[in-house]
Amino acid sequence: MATTGHKMKVLSLYKQLIRASQKFDSYNFRSYALRRIRHAFRENKALTDGAQIESELAYGQSNLDIIKRQTVIGNLFRAPDKLVIEK
Repeated sequence: MATTGHKMKVLSLYKQLIRASQKFDSYNFRSYALRRIRHAFRENKALTDGAQIESELAYGQSNLDIIKRQTVIGNLFRAPDKLVIEK
């Protein structure tokens, strides 16, 4: 069974991933990241093995680092106009 510590770590990571993905300048990247994050957390919500939960947390943390890095790079090379759907 997942401990309270695991639940807090998972919730914190989820919030961090959602916040970081909302910083994408591109609508397509932003919506894909949000969809992918929600899907991954729903897919793994039934995990009970502590080692497997820690493994998934480490994977999520590495993805958080990737998202943060990509948002910085994306802001350096920003598209001049927004998409019609964003306006």
